[in-house]
Amino acid sequence: MDDPESPPLSNGELARIFHEIGDMLEVKGELVFKTVAYHRAADAIAHSPVEVARAYRAGDPPRIAGVGEAIARKIEELARTGHLAFYEHLREEVPPSLVALLGIPGVGPRTVKQLHDELGVETLDDLRRAAEAGTLRGLRGMSEKTEEQVLAGIATLENRKDRMRLGQAEEIVETLLAELAETPGLRSIQPAGSFRRRRETIGDLDLLAETDRPLELVGRFVGLPTVESIIARGPHKAAVRLLRGPQVDLMVMPPDEAGTYLIHFTGSKEHNVRLRGMARDRGWSLSEKGYLRLGDDGEPATGDAADLRVFPTEAEAYGFLGLPFIEPELREDRGEIEAAVAGQLPRLVARTDLRGDCHSHSDWSDGVHAIEQMAESARRRGYAYLVLTDHTVSLAIARGLDLERVERQRRIVAALNERFAREEAAGTAPPETAPEGFRLLHGCELEVRADATLDYPDELLATYDLVVGSVHVARRQSREQLTARTLAAIRSPHVDVIAHPAGRYIGSREDLDLDWDTVYEEAARTGTALELNGSDERLDLSDVRARRAAELGCVFAIDSDAHRTEELDNLRWGTAMARRAWLGPDRIVNTRSRAELIDWTAGKPGRV
Repeated sequence: MDDPESPPLSNGELARIFHEIGDMLEVKGELVFKTVAYHRAADAIAHSPVEVARAYRAGDPPRIAGVGEAIARKIEELARTGHLAFYEHLREEVPPSLVALLGIPGVGPRTVKQLHDELGVETLDDLRRAAEAGTLRGLRGMSEKTEEQVLAGIATLENRKDRMRLGQAEEIVETLLAELAETPGLRSIQPAGSFRRRRETIGDLDLLAETDRPLELVGRFVGLPTVESIIARGPHKAAVRLLRGPQVDLMVMPPDEAGTYLIHFTGSKEHNVRLRGMARDRGWSLSEKGYLRLGDDGEPATGDAADLRVFPTEAEAYGFLGLPFIEPELREDRGEIEAAVAGQLPRLVARTDLRGDCHSHSDWSDGVHAIEQMAESARRRGYAYLVLTDHTVSLAIARGLDLERVERQRRIVAALNERFAREEAAGTAPPETAPEGFRLLHGCELEVRADATLDYPDELLATYDLVVGSVHVARRQSREQLTARTLAAIRSPHVDVIAHPAGRYIGSREDLDLDWDTVYEEAARTGTALELNGSDERLDLSDVRARRAAELGCVFAIDSDAHRTEELDNLRWGTAMARRAWLGPDRIVNTRSRAELIDWTAGKPGRV
């Protein structure tokens, strides 16, 4: 029965409740598909163009994509009455503070439930005190090492400050841009800040818009259903906190004056400080609004002497200081100003320079999609090649391939390539196919064992088109042991690429403790490529490490490490890290044609 006395809940309020239900079910240990269903329902409600509760009360229930009958009934109850018995019962069972514990790296729902049931842990502080007192080790399956990991995870969580991965930030940005796109008077809108510079993690998001009707844009922005709270609102800018999301700042630029606005709000702060210094040396004050001439007293001129220079593009705004355009990824005050002054800015690698991908997985090991699906998806992206690199035998957790399965997989790859060749000869290949045609190359992700031996013998490795070597196990070995294992792979004549060299997961797993300069020097000596892994969970090597490796003469492979077809798009994030590392196409092995890549692998010292 409807409750006419209570105002209808907004889409944002409905979405928040269904997200909370998903979180609480996760703590209770419900099946993953159930918790995911509630989160999907919450997302669908948040982005619905219809005010869901009002529609229900008006007798016109909306159809919400992807929502099953059981959840639909709960949406209806909440929308009509403002209450949901299921939700209120869950809140009695699961203290809301318990949900926060899921944010600790390495702490899953089962552990949270065990901590609550056996130790009465309800908050982050409760857990910290229990770990520091040594009481966790008394629980089944936990030890002193567990306590150390929990304390490290709490520290990571507190230091992370809700930073997002690049992919997460992109999803939010694209949704916001789509929701604002039809606002009357809007000429353009784009992201700025650290997301535009492609920092490996993102805090707040910044949007810059050109419009001649700023009040309408600001009003629409603060009224979006995903807005949890309005932090600030003015005639030309606003800041909001999104539901279960970051702060987003919107800045409005006057039409045809975007140049200095884009520079200012893209940053970094250090880059902008350098530009302002250059402007002042030339008698100008630089801000987002443009270049304002300084008077004899060093202050901005006023009255008849006032002179403000504005520019429609960043290139023109940089040109006013005698500088060429500086790519956003370089704007970190790491030598880009000096390089620009000297006319020595690098030509950075672009996503379109890549001819293929050297690291991917299928459902033969720990991937999701079949070999043919991965190959077809790569072919339709215009790649000339995809290297299939399923795991080798000792990585049992990833269903690594034994020798019999290797041979079976090799026959499947050969059969697919025969079909691709026939279709290309007959003119029936997909129109997106690369001019040189597409081939699936047979490779493997070769495990480097704890004793520094390689998982497959040289005779087998020599039969692969390309081999990527990886360290996954025994990560807590000493620096000397871990470095020796990495060097063993680098020195093998059959290992072409070192995959995710630091072995990291951003925010949840620390980097391997390696003697990095020794690794770089040996990779440069042997011609072994270091991977720029495009998974936004890894981004490994980092931009800082990749730039150092380049200084010592290394080459690189930009790879997706795709485990499903859509993850082939991870190449964009690997490319972003390469650009931040100042790398050009000449340093990237998969900018080469398929024939050139095969020649490169065959030419490694010691390979027959």
